[in-house]
Amino acid sequence: MKTMTKSKKAAELPLNQIVAGDCVEVMNSLPENSVDLIFADPPYNLQLKGDLHRPDNSKVDAVDDHWDQFDSFRAYDTFTRDWLTAARRILKPNGAIWVIGSYHNIFRMGAELQNQGFWILNDVVWRKSNPMPNFRGKRLTNAHETMIWASKSEGGKYTFNYEALKALNEGVQMRSDWVLPICTGHERLKDENGDKAHPTQKPEALLHRVLVASTNPGDVILDPFFGTGTTGAVAKMLGRDFIGIEREEAYRKVAEKRIANVRKFDREALSVSTSKRAEPRVPFGQLVERGMLRPGEVLTSPRGKTAKVRADGTLVAQDVKGSIHQVGAALEGAPSCNGWTYWMFKRDGKTVPIDVLRQQIRSEMAERPH
Repeated sequence: MKTMTKSKKAAELPLNQIVAGDCVEVMNSLPENSVDLIFADPPYNLQLKGDLHRPDNSKVDAVDDHWDQFDSFRAYDTFTRDWLTAARRILKPNGAIWVIGSYHNIFRMGAELQNQGFWILNDVVWRKSNPMPNFRGKRLTNAHETMIWASKSEGGKYTFNYEALKALNEGVQMRSDWVLPICTGHERLKDENGDKAHPTQKPEALLHRVLVASTNPGDVILDPFFGTGTTGAVAKMLGRDFIGIEREEAYRKVAEKRIANVRKFDREALSVSTSKRAEPRVPFGQLVERGMLRPGEVLTSPRGKTAKVRADGTLVAQDVKGSIHQVGAALEGAPSCNGWTYWMFKRDGKTVPIDVLRQQIRSEMAERPH
């Protein structure tokens, strides 16, 4: 992996590279509609006044770097408008963006996202399980940051791996409050002096959840405020391509070394649980056409109700005719019915759900060359 200069405007995307330079200039040099996802952790504009000390009078290593300092809210708003404009241009029509911030800047970013036509999907509260205490005791302990997830436009068909997030959450629907620790111990990167390499390094667990939720293997993820490379490290592990933009040389060096040591997961490990709705549609009639079920064959329900298969892929039971779903609902007196899980057939003396046949066809479809 090599560092590119901001003056180089390649016809192709600088995949899996860290580009040196101003994020707006670099994004404006990239092709339009070329990126699947943007994860942005911009300066917070904390407006710190003086040093912060602990009760023992030791100094807190706060965010007081030059890149987080702006002359006014107006200057910060101009900065926000400029980089979001550049970001929106390079997002694909069905792309999405995540921005993260504190109470100092997240509301200003949210307003600008809407001003530019982004469509807000969720705000996610990252609740820190180990936040820094409030040493002065004059405010609540600041124990969370907020992320905004937005599609490029209202009608965008953004990626959302709902079933994968549900699996991450032990089978329970993922909520919009995420309890994860801040970087500590071995994950906290240090510079050559043993100090924190970056004051606002994000935990890999946070990026893992974001990328599993809203990208697929092979997608291109751009981080315009790359820092020490958490987005790139997690993207590499998960089989995604990344583009990092970072103007600070010290951060680029740390990120390059970090990402070079990351191992990509094997192909099987990269796949995630998918929604049933995302799988190819298989008409019940296709099972009949292919002889997997024969006209006249009897299907049974869990409660012993029966129906016969017809040549056109419909069922008939008593005086009811219709699809596998319609007949099942009528027999149960229910408003709806999933016929794929309701009906069963017999093979070799065993009762088998018809959904097994549908999954067999789907497996064949997945094995075909694209």
